[in-house]
Amino acid sequence: MAEVLHVVKHPTGFYSAGATTVFASRYDQRFSYCLYVPSAHDPDGAPLPLAVLQHGTGRRGPQYRDNFAAWAEEHDCVVLAPLFPAGIGDDPDDLHGFKFLRYGDIRFDHALLAIVDEVGERFNVRAERFLLHGFSGGGQFVHRFAYLHPDRLAGLSIGAPGRITYIDQNSPWWIGLKGFEEEFGCAPRVAELREVPVQMVVGSADVETWEINNQGDSNWMDGADTHGVTRVARLTALRDNYAEHGIDVRFDVVPGVGHDPMRVLEPVKDFFASILTPRESS
Repeated sequence: MAEVLHVVKHPTGFYSAGATTVFASRYDQRFSYCLYVPSAHDPDGAPLPLAVLQHGTGRRGPQYRDNFAAWAEEHDCVVLAPLFPAGIGDDPDDLHGFKFLRYGDIRFDHALLAIVDEVGERFNVRAERFLLHGFSGGGQFVHRFAYLHPDRLAGLSIGAPGRITYIDQNSPWWIGLKGFEEEFGCAPRVAELREVPVQMVVGSADVETWEINNQGDSNWMDGADTHGVTRVARLTALRDNYAEHGIDVRFDVVPGVGHDPMRVLEPVKDFFASILTPRESS
């Protein structure tokens, strides 16, 4: 998609409109973000909704942002793509730390919230509750984020996570929620998640297992394959697990699509649009 830039009334000017430049986070300058700011944005007008697109292992945030540019214009919604670089912390080869929210002394959920709040200060958006999508490693991040911060979510879209945290108090973190309070200092907020619109999305051909059945690697835990060996099977199990706990899920399987984040985004856009513009029941 060609880059589209719009000059809007904003003190930071040209590079803060349309597809923006990349900004360092004031919270921690190891992290950064870019946005798509639609032409409807007006510092003196009504605040716009915010959609956050959390990257996966490949850190393809600007591609997500650009994919959503036309949608952002159509729905007058600011799009935010944060970046958590690989190799943060003591291990220069680490790819996965952000997916589990806490890595060493870093809390990636806090980093995301700080970026959202910063965007809320710099732009005229409704940052108190936002739409959130993540795919693959991003899908891991977003559903774990929701156990901690459902009060900040206007909608949650979980895309094809390979390693899943089920609502299960008998299985240890991060397969389940046993030890969650020791890890994060608070209990998981499952009851509040029932009030958040939730989507799960995966391609029907997302069945390769080489990356998600890697016993012995840093992002493996015994029992991760209890509910299946493919992303489709594991996400289906998570849907059923959520239903058992009173959480309604819109479940989208995209025909013929493998593990390709850009090819599952149309149902995500439709889901987000249904929240921004509720449809009348027929």
